[in-house]
Amino acid sequence: MTKHYGTRNAALVLKDGTTLFGSGFGHTTRVVGEVVFNTGMVGYTEALTDPSYKGQILAFTYPLIGNYGVPDYANLDQWKLPRYFESEKIQVTGAIMHELCESPNHWASVKSLDAWLQEEKVPGIFGVDTRSLTIKLREYGVMMGVLEVSYDEIDVDKLKEDLDKSQSYGELNFVEQVSVKKPQTYGAGKETVVLMDYGVKYGIIRRLLERNLSVVRVPYDYPTDKILSYKPSGVLVSNGPGDPKACTHTFETLKDLMEMNMPTLGICLGVQTLALAAGADTYKLKYGHRGQNKPCTDLDAGKSYVTSQNHGYAVDADSLKGTGFRTWFINADDGTVEGIRHEKKSVLAVQFHPEASPGPYDTDYVFDMFAKMIRR
Repeated sequence: MTKHYGTRNAALVLKDGTTLFGSGFGHTTRVVGEVVFNTGMVGYTEALTDPSYKGQILAFTYPLIGNYGVPDYANLDQWKLPRYFESEKIQVTGAIMHELCESPNHWASVKSLDAWLQEEKVPGIFGVDTRSLTIKLREYGVMMGVLEVSYDEIDVDKLKEDLDKSQSYGELNFVEQVSVKKPQTYGAGKETVVLMDYGVKYGIIRRLLERNLSVVRVPYDYPTDKILSYKPSGVLVSNGPGDPKACTHTFETLKDLMEMNMPTLGICLGVQTLALAAGADTYKLKYGHRGQNKPCTDLDAGKSYVTSQNHGYAVDADSLKGTGFRTWFINADDGTVEGIRHEKKSVLAVQFHPEASPGPYDTDYVFDMFAKMIRR
């Protein structure tokens, strides 16, 4: 039985008028965002700090969240990156769960999920039927919603009014909010990779450093000449939030890099922007792929892998004709494009997250392929 804190009320209203009441946790505030769901069983600290969730209210389908608490940001790995987080703060707009663990138990835990969200001023709701919510989003597609956590009675009519006035998720450019403002350098490898930061996860940086590559993380809108000033051996185009078509001002840089045959790896939003820069098209998925149990097939190897994913847009396979790209991976569930490779250039890109964080490491070999391209 769900244990309610009792002092905070919470309500979630969807664009179609659906209203869910529950108990509130985290920060007392009202937020608007796109409501999406994640099917992962573990990894809530990584998911909540994934910049790709910027602007979204995240529902967890796994029924119990928070049972192993929240570790310390000061727990760093060998590259001085927070070991259990994918960025420096919570990135989701709000959180939704069926049951919230009030008394976590883990040797690395320093606080509860409730305390963490309070500190970072993010609201959450629990005690709701997340299964019903997930079914709705699968049937009708992800939609905008408004979430309020309050010590007082919640005015649902006011929530609906605020939601009607809000912009839709696709109208906003979240990349500029999550990208670094000035270059940051990691590692001291012989070869340098310039990382175009659309909202990169720390896990991606770790995978590059593990291969003895130096990483220069630059703002998403860095022009070609500034990227080349670092004399890179390769470029990585990162994951990030929002509609890839909002990144139009980066397409010229990507075209330049492909034209000069710069070894390039795109991940998630990176595959979409590379495809768009080459003249292909992208579209919004009905409810996206978010979780750690998504099967993909490598068409070159004829093998299938379980992958970690977080995206709401995909590359149109038919639009790749004439761009120089071909489909490399497909999603084994719905046949959507999960990876592309250029026929002549040293450019490859995947829609899933080969770095996992959290999730399976089955496709870690993608980073090995990138490193080999660089060292050729």
